[in-house]
Amino acid sequence: MKQTKQNPQAAVPIMDAEAIRRALRRIAHEIIERNAPLEQVVLAGIPSRGVEIARRIAAFIHEIEKIDVETGVIDVAMHRDDVGKRPELPLVHASKLPLPLEERTIIIVDDVLYTGRTVRAAMDAINSFGRPARIQLAVLIDRGHRELPIRPDYVGKNLPTATREQIQVRLQETDNEADAVWLGREI
Repeated sequence: MKQTKQNPQAAVPIMDAEAIRRALRRIAHEIIERNAPLEQVVLAGIPSRGVEIARRIAAFIHEIEKIDVETGVIDVAMHRDDVGKRPELPLVHASKLPLPLEERTIIIVDDVLYTGRTVRAAMDAINSFGRPARIQLAVLIDRGHRELPIRPDYVGKNLPTATREQIQVRLQETDNEADAVWLGREI
């Protein structure tokens, strides 16, 4: 997600911790309904918040079905199409996926879906590990403005935005702040 400065007075709360919890639990139910057998599912989070969201969804699936769904990390830093255009090299995280991927359903998990370019990079990164049976996408927030033909399979909240608006997701584990989603404008 593009990081820009925001006017904190202009930020509007969109989701609190309870709304995030409900949205992720609903996504877990939808994943259960669409993906049998669940033992073939891998939740691959995009660092950093996508990894935590994947972990939470896996915990809800375990709570509901008593099945441990594997989680992984899929780093997109070196697969982005803008890596040479950025003023600084992106922070690279280690990708970690359970192998082999064949006959598995990989669900890419991220906090915010915007242009679709991060998801395209995630699919490229996954393909460097193998060829899964299916790739699906789960996001907490879908804000629209796609530049690529990508749509999520699971959405916590659809939040149409103006291009000058920014979505900020904060999670206790990654940001040391209370879970929340904020909508703000660039300054």
